[in-house]
Amino acid sequence: LPDGNLEFLGRNDDQVKIRGFRIEPGEIAARLCEHPFVREAVVVAPQDGAGEKRLVAYVVCAPEAQSDEPDGAGAELAATLRAHVGAHLPDYMVPAAFVRLAALPLTVNGKLDRKALPAPDDEAYAHRAYEPPQGEMETVLAQIWAELLGLARVGRHDHFFELGGHSLLAVQLMER
Repeated sequence: LPDGNLEFLGRNDDQVKIRGFRIEPGEIAARLCEHPFVREAVVVAPQDGAGEKRLVAYVVCAPEAQSDEPDGAGAELAATLRAHVGAHLPDYMVPAAFVRLAALPLTVNGKLDRKALPAPDDEAYAHRAYEPPQGEMETVLAQIWAELLGLARVGRHDHFFELGGHSLLAVQLMER
């Protein structure tokens, strides 16, 4: 600045810090591209409604993975890719959501248009086969989970951490 002060505007790379862990999204994307179903991948860390960052993976599937799959195939893809990444990287580097795209959005210059990436829907998270909560206790707990995780519904067999939960949210859960 003209007065001699320096203004720090942020990082010039893609490294993010989530819950104290430094994460290179490119490393996660590279692991995803090792899976035979994935042709292209990008990982970003947008803030959710509560202001917390969560890792979201956007993948373009290889032709052999592109079939006329029934509804729910997105959740199966999320579970498959979650297991693949989880086998190679620490838990804190496993994306909370996996969004399947036909193609990555590009700017007029041919670069990735991060602002055009869609928000993940419920199917992007690794849900288990949905079975509604049973009883008052399960119903209340599922409602709290859904609220904390920003999801429309949570089934009785869903896993808190697979849905994007973490230790700080678990503390908030315990306070309720």
